[in-house]
Amino acid sequence: MLEESYHVSRDLPCACEQARKWIYYAFQVIEHSKGKRPLEHVADIGLRKSSKLLDAQEKEEAVQCLHDLSLCQEEHSDKQHDSDTHSDSSSLIHQIGRDLSVNCLLHCSRSDYGSIASLNQSFRSLIQSGELYRLRRQMGIVEHWVYFSCNLLEWEAFDPIRSRWMHLPAMTSNECFMCSDKESLAVGTELLVFGKEIESHVIYKYSILTNSWSSGMKTNTPRCLFGSGSLGEIAIVAGGCDSRGNILSSAELYNSETGTWETLPSMNKPRKLCSGVFLDGKFHIIGGVGVGNSNVLTCGEVYDFKARSWTEVPDMFPARNRGAGVNDAPAIAKAPPLLAVVKNDLYAAYYAENEVWKYDKRRNLWITIGRLPEQATSMNGWGLAFRACGDQLIVIGGPRALNGRFIEINSWEPTDGAPNWNLLGRKHSGSFVYNCAVMGC
Repeated sequence: MLEESYHVSRDLPCACEQARKWIYYAFQVIEHSKGKRPLEHVADIGLRKSSKLLDAQEKEEAVQCLHDLSLCQEEHSDKQHDSDTHSDSSSLIHQIGRDLSVNCLLHCSRSDYGSIASLNQSFRSLIQSGELYRLRRQMGIVEHWVYFSCNLLEWEAFDPIRSRWMHLPAMTSNECFMCSDKESLAVGTELLVFGKEIESHVIYKYSILTNSWSSGMKTNTPRCLFGSGSLGEIAIVAGGCDSRGNILSSAELYNSETGTWETLPSMNKPRKLCSGVFLDGKFHIIGGVGVGNSNVLTCGEVYDFKARSWTEVPDMFPARNRGAGVNDAPAIAKAPPLLAVVKNDLYAAYYAENEVWKYDKRRNLWITIGRLPEQATSMNGWGLAFRACGDQLIVIGGPRALNGRFIEINSWEPTDGAPNWNLLGRKHSGSFVYNCAVMGC
């Protein structure tokens, strides 16, 4: 609930009583945004109840009021001249004008945008334009949703705010793509899935603006088994293999606003099966397998945007050399490092011992802080997702037992103590996670 209440004049012009209620909500949102909690400090609104501007019930009532208001506006527009009708349509909620209308919609949950888009053409055009998400990003309003695939060519989305599961439209591709190695990343309002068809590498792009798949712009250098990370509307892919199996040192930056790839300077070492994260405002590539090296690379590399150069960090990830039996499987059979950054701290899921580790940046070493959820099983790290979701770490996985056909999403907000995992949701599904990405917008 809002901490304060605001008086709205009963003399405000409106087409019906529901309109007055919506405007009351609107003014509460706007006034609250000017109050004790600046907008730039409302990041990760989806996972922190203290930063919600409206509770779930109020948001649902507000959307219903908006629907009723839309109907009343249509009746009201029939009685106006053509010029007035055009003006009302362009202002969205004509009683408060377009700017205030947009300001109100910025604070609605992403879950409501589908309903809002169905009201009329004006609202639909606004939602599909992506304007709201660009403004939200500028204002620090972020909701994180989890996207993952437990069945080939099928993707699910999970909204941790309302604990809602959503099934994405099916991907249309050939059997070669279905069976090929696939990587994924979420950037801006897009989910990118990389794979290979019969003759070339391809990218499929899912847009939350249109709820549909399309062909994405290909990278300048076709690649698979690469490391990647995203930050807002940009993402970086580095390393991997080309179509001939050659291990790459090249890297590229993707801008989701322009849909273009920019070639970056190459890394010091070529590597595949590596992982990437943004930490301290820089992109880090960690682990992987190098050229002519049957062991996992222990060094990392850091890309500095200002200097446009890579710096090698020795012994940044020697973790998987620890423990009995860890090296039984060859390096190429092991999953890339399972990494996540929360509150600018780097964490790892050490699957061999079912442990969670935290990286000490000052001393360049890893510290064991606790255990992974009991159901978080994997095959040499494959089939388990470990991601950052706002201010929380999430683990997605299920049991490997033949009858264990379900998936769990567990979360923990890092503190000074050991992880205390909270079960967010459980779903009957395949228990092996093929790909996973978290989209914040």
